Amino acid sequence: MPAIDKIDMSGTVVGERQVSDGLIEEKVNTGLLHEVIRAEEAAARSGTAAAKSRGMVRASGAKPWRQKGVGRARAGSASMPQWTGGGVVFPPMPRDFSFKVNKRVQVKAYRQALGNLVLNDKASVLAQGFDEPSTKKAVAILEGSGFETPLLVVVTSGEENVIKSFRNIPGVRAIPVSRVEVRDYVWARNVVLTEAAVAALEGGEA
Repeated sequence: MPAIDKIDMSGTVVGERQVSDGLIEEKVNTGLLHEVIRAEEAAARSGTAAAKSRGMVRASGAKPWRQKGVGRARAGSASMPQWTGGGVVFPPMPRDFSFKVNKRVQVKAYRQALGNLVLNDKASVLAQGFDEPSTKKAVAILEGSGFETPLLVVVTSGEENVIKSFRNIPGVRAIPVSRVEVRDYVWARNVVLTEAAVAALEGGEA
């Protein structure tokens, strides 16, 4: 079973935490990771971009001037795209950018992204929690451990004190385990997990 270093509130290694073999995968398939991250990025897009086409613009339907004899190019309406205030040709419309990725592929990518950090000694487990929010204590952990940023801190939904302690530090993301995506692990150079977060991952919450 792979092991992750356990650190205390000073960032010092105080032991090891064995993790389940099923939690990580050693071999990294970059194509698979790319596909899953692309799906995550697409799903995160709001898809609200929109503009009015010629038929949607509120304008007079009258012909601006007669067809011939005025010395100007012919014009049929004030909603023409080349006119100020006219419609847009092939305008963007609200849409859903998300696309489906097989669940087994998602799980595989998740295990590979986390496994890459664990097997390269870039993952640690926080031996104890925070009784109250304290950015000062969070900074002490980072300084004592020598972690590189960007850093990902993974907690459970009930560990708000940990999130509040790390969230104001530049280059650090503190996210509940249920919301962590593959792109978060790929983004991070180091990851710190709480004991509860590791237990949640081993229990299948990902």
